[in-house]
Amino acid sequence: MEPPFDAVPGVINTVSGYTGGRTENPLYKDVSNGKTGHLEALQVTYDASKVSYEKLLDVFWHNIDPLNDNGQFCDQGEQYKSVIFYQDEAQKQLAEQSKRSIANYFGKLFEQQVATSIRPAQKFFPAEQYHQDYYLNNPKTYHFYRFTCGRDRRLKQLWDKD
Repeated sequence: MEPPFDAVPGVINTVSGYTGGRTENPLYKDVSNGKTGHLEALQVTYDASKVSYEKLLDVFWHNIDPLNDNGQFCDQGEQYKSVIFYQDEAQKQLAEQSKRSIANYFGKLFEQQVATSIRPAQKFFPAEQYHQDYYLNNPKTYHFYRFTCGRDRRLKQLWDKD
């Protein structure tokens, strides 16, 4: 999820990490096997005078599969489910409003429910350094993974509608 957010003017920083679980200072090997209760997450720091929270929600929705109730693309399990973590009541309301719009869109096209949940933000733990900017530091591996998981193909199927 780093590339689409990093490309948005007004986004200051993105950090890959983990949140929502019960373990302090989780490691990828534990999060990825579901032992911690954490989900993989992206912390986005942005300048609200340059980009709105609504725009960030739009970027989020257009880069996930909101219909998958067990993860994202080839990453399956609780730790890979799509979640919007909000910081305050205003963000919660905007997230819920955007989810209703997305649910209306997908309900008509696919007759499926939106699986993405909306939860209060919890303590965020940055992932190990090798996860940060992975797409920049390992472009061949990243693009191979993205292709073999069918991410772009699925996003096109979901979002490229008349």
